[in-house]
Amino acid sequence: METTGLAPSIETMPSTHPTITDEMLREALSTVQDPEIRKPITELGMVEDAGVDASGHATATILLTVSGCPMKETLTTDTEKALRSIDGVTAATVTLGVMTDEQRAELRNHLRGGQAEREVPFAQPGSLTRVYAVASGKGGVGKSSITANLAASLADQGLKVGVVDADIYGFSIPRMLGVTRQPTQVDEMILPPVAHEVKVISIGMFVPGNQPVVWRGPMLHRALQQFLADVFWGDLDVLLLDLPPGTGDIAISVAQLIPTSELLVVTTPQMAAAEVAERAGSIAAQTHQRIVGVIENMSWLELPDGTRQELFGAGGGKTVSESLTRTIGAEVPLLGQVPIDVTLREGADTGTPVVLGHPDSPAAVAIRGIAKGLATRSRGLAGRSLGLSPTGR
Repeated sequence: METTGLAPSIETMPSTHPTITDEMLREALSTVQDPEIRKPITELGMVEDAGVDASGHATATILLTVSGCPMKETLTTDTEKALRSIDGVTAATVTLGVMTDEQRAELRNHLRGGQAEREVPFAQPGSLTRVYAVASGKGGVGKSSITANLAASLADQGLKVGVVDADIYGFSIPRMLGVTRQPTQVDEMILPPVAHEVKVISIGMFVPGNQPVVWRGPMLHRALQQFLADVFWGDLDVLLLDLPPGTGDIAISVAQLIPTSELLVVTTPQMAAAEVAERAGSIAAQTHQRIVGVIENMSWLELPDGTRQELFGAGGGKTVSESLTRTIGAEVPLLGQVPIDVTLREGADTGTPVVLGHPDSPAAVAIRGIAKGLATRSRGLAGRSLGLSPTGR
């Protein structure tokens, strides 16, 4: 269904300026995007009225989805800027209102495209989103920092990217991507914060302070389901899920909720880490998921004289790749090796991924290379309708 948009508003508050038309107003306001939904405010029915008086003073009333919208200042500034860009406008004033319950319901229906609530959009046959579940056998191998940097790099290439911090007990993605605010809730729909052009959701956004999450299996499954179904992700090109270490409830839930998701296995060169990484990857044989490949992190330390010191040994990534190839019966390539780099750690602490803050550093170059390979992969046909129908003979 269509939202009310700007057209009815123009009729109730027409422009009285001799040269500025309603079409010029509509075109200018259509350039303003809601900072959270990332769609034009005219398409979302957020413009209640707009006009320009004879002196060139432009005014507009913008309806917020909720009264406590954290991005209202940004929305006000962007709208004023758009109005002032119209030739002949001398001043601009924006007034903020709040949507009614009926308008919010209409907005939710519009955004979901008629899809039933509580459905996981990425599990639908027509979904074109590539879903990568980033897994590791044990903690401490840098899985989350790899996830955050892959997301930022993919977004930097122009893709629409989302990240689910599915590591419920050890959530760290918000800090690594510099997310400092909570999601906005529009009735039963959650609008995720955006950082570095990446949409992010994490249980850490709902836990006060640094309190631990003490949940068991069924609650973990429900939390993941809510992150996938109740969050408005929009039309994503790539969704990354940062899984907890090991082969527990969340890994199984991901396979159940998104059967077409694919695994990225992160390990270090150390044989002890490689052995448990193999177990994390081998779960794909039971869940019938595809393994995209293996990423070896902390591969070496580049010394000032140009030599490499292999602090954690060598060959772990290749070992995991070869072992999973034999287990799965399909090629599982080693996608890349990421060296130890202090700028990678610094970026994770400050919320600016190294691929953006220090794009020419050794770790950033390696991760951007892996991301480039993932960006060019096409969505598989598994689970999708080919649009074929039988014909009579």
